[in-house]
Amino acid sequence: MKILRIIYVWSALLMLSACENFLDITPEGQVKRKELLSSANGIEDAMYGAYAQLRGQNLYGREMSYSALDVMAQYFNSYGNYKVENLLKYNYTYSSVETLFQNLWTSMYSNISNINSVLQSELVSGATEYPYKIYRGEALGLRAFMHFDLLRLFSEQITLNPEAEGIPYATTFSLVTPEFSKASKIYEFILADLLKAEELLADEAVYANNRDFMTLRQIHFNIHAVRATLARVYLTMGDYEKAEEYARRVIDESGLSLLRKIEISGDVAGCLSRKETIFGIYSTTEFYSNVYNDLWLSTSFYSLDPRKDYATFYETAEGNDYRLGAYFTTQPSGAIRFTKILDKYKVDGNEAKRPENTIQGLNLIRLPEMYYIVAECRNRAGNPEEAAGMLDRVRESRGIEVRTDWEQMTTEMIQEAISAERYKEFIGEGQSFYHMKRLNQTIINQEGERIAPSRNIYVIPIPEIEYEYRN
Repeated sequence: MKILRIIYVWSALLMLSACENFLDITPEGQVKRKELLSSANGIEDAMYGAYAQLRGQNLYGREMSYSALDVMAQYFNSYGNYKVENLLKYNYTYSSVETLFQNLWTSMYSNISNINSVLQSELVSGATEYPYKIYRGEALGLRAFMHFDLLRLFSEQITLNPEAEGIPYATTFSLVTPEFSKASKIYEFILADLLKAEELLADEAVYANNRDFMTLRQIHFNIHAVRATLARVYLTMGDYEKAEEYARRVIDESGLSLLRKIEISGDVAGCLSRKETIFGIYSTTEFYSNVYNDLWLSTSFYSLDPRKDYATFYETAEGNDYRLGAYFTTQPSGAIRFTKILDKYKVDGNEAKRPENTIQGLNLIRLPEMYYIVAECRNRAGNPEEAAGMLDRVRESRGIEVRTDWEQMTTEMIQEAISAERYKEFIGEGQSFYHMKRLNQTIINQEGERIAPSRNIYVIPIPEIEYEYRN
């Protein structure tokens, strides 16, 4: 862990000095960037800088995890907070909401450009030998991962509209994004990057602990993260056979396992899951500060409050769902707070008691999702019993008894059960809105009103600044 802290201190310094070196594309900056990327250590520093940028507030450190995307999934509210109220109503033209997605868009493309700088460097471009092929594989995988999430937000669901307009797919280090492409073409680019990354990272285990960079692979876009993302992409594209294939490979080959129900409490509370994290971002202070202010404090017009009926999603007649007690806390004042991702050691001032093997940060891909993907694919393939078996493995690990009535359920009912489990599991992780969009679900808001699915609900408008900049 000492090495990890040193690495991220450097990452922070790298990001703070961005305009003077790596992120600077002036002639002087180009020289400094070339110097930075002229050695393995320099390339690693650049990669750590790119990972560090992912934890920023505009990206996964806030808006793309528990905040904007989970508000849009109807998990939270903040009465009197106009930005939150407009997100809940999918009013993407409201000024502060427009600004939110403009910042998300520009931050993501800025980081994609950083990754492209690594990929264009002499040592990494075309690399097939260690360690440079590892850097190339991680960078390609991460580039695809970022573009995929942008596509999921700013384009229509591809299975509903195969001719949907897409986004730019950036492959060069530049402040100018490339031209827009059809969504189908963007998926081709995403798959090409991921499949090449899979090839380059296939034997990464051979080099385990060979360098500091090859330790703690959960905080790198590792081979299992590549395959998990391929499962996500194929599922979104409607290629269920491929989605199941890759999800099963992660389940069978990652070495990860589902938690036991008694291990759920605190498992992702400001840290990467001990058993289930496939890929996450290291963060000691920034993510904690965001979560503490937004989710732990009860500040009028600011803090995010759990929807009033949150408990009903977890309460069943099929056993005690341990997620309910693990994810929510009642403060002495009586306020209910969502604490699933809050670092309890920092809140209590007991950081010295933190287990030594804990990696502080946020989870971006976890193992239960792979079980849900296999379950959905089996269900769509006409094998409801196998689908139920995969779903029950997650349910049992969360304390819920195995159902005995699966054979009486239709394909639609099993899909609803999978969606219900996903909704309970991924609160605070920014995944539910994507799932709802993929299935074109009717949304039931926190007042019990039904919101019909539409392009206006599920497609975020491209920020106007993108078009103004091009003109």
